[in-house]
Amino acid sequence: MPELTDNAARSRYEMVIDGETAFVTYTLAGTLAGERITLVHTEVPQALSGRGVGSTLAKAVLDDIRRRQLRLVPECTFIAGYIRKHPAFADLIGD
Repeated sequence: MPELTDNAARSRYEMVIDGETAFVTYTLAGTLAGERITLVHTEVPQALSGRGVGSTLAKAVLDDIRRRQLRLVPECTFIAGYIRKHPAFADLIGD
């Protein structure tokens, strides 16, 4: 699997595949319940389309969010749809 990196300077998770960068943009905010991450937008370059890159990226991002024990707001429709298809990640969603 391609390596996922958190490019905090650009507020996005990135995955480089065949020289192309797929990414998920996010915002972070602290709350009384802990740190919350809002996934805003997923983008996969046309050159990588149809190869399952979006799903690979979504899984890697959600795995990292779980590892970091963040609460998730899935504003991005792609990520929200991925979670509906993979309900094992639904427990990450919180205020």
